[in-house]
Amino acid sequence: MIFQRKLDRAMEKLHEESDESRARRKERGGEPVDGERPELEKGDLPAMIIAAFLTFIPAAILVLGGIVLLGYLFLNH
Repeated sequence: MIFQRKLDRAMEKLHEESDESRARRKERGGEPVDGERPELEKGDLPAMIIAAFLTFIPAAILVLGGIVLLGYLFLNH
């Protein structure tokens, strides 16, 4: 590559900063930063699944109902 040395130096600096910031977060108490996954507690996953169903199922029913209604109107009238 044309800029291989620059790319290598940039990646090395990024890696060093990442290690330093991770060590600082551990010292502060492990606060999650953007791009990092927070640790899940015992009932978090089932709660997220239930919330997803409660959010997406009614929306899916409305969309499918609209499609069925349009089909009914076009085919029967």
